[in-house]
Amino acid sequence: MNSEALKDLVVEALEDIKGHEIVTMDVRSQTDIADYMVVASGGTGRQVKALINSVLVKAKAQGANVVGMEGLDTGEWVLLDLTDVIVHVMQPAVREFYDLERLWSMGPKKEGESVD
Repeated sequence: MNSEALKDLVVEALEDIKGHEIVTMDVRSQTDIADYMVVASGGTGRQVKALINSVLVKAKAQGANVVGMEGLDTGEWVLLDLTDVIVHVMQPAVREFYDLERLWSMGPKKEGESVD
């Protein structure tokens, strides 16, 4: 399964369990660790866990490689590494605090550019 198809599968799995504010980011020009990052919110720790479980079940069924998972014990922020797609599912307060979308939208610094 190519990375774009895997990204689409992840989004579909998150939508099935009513994930909120699902955002996909193409990070190929910024890093070698993955092609896409998907960020979504779940209203409670229980929903965050259900969202990740939905992604995990669908990804494994399609033969996706699951490299690792962190944060399932608390359910505040769970990271699921599917090699080409990294999935972050967070409770809203955690998502707002870390603001991954803004962080990854900044892009690499260009030569001669100062950091403000």
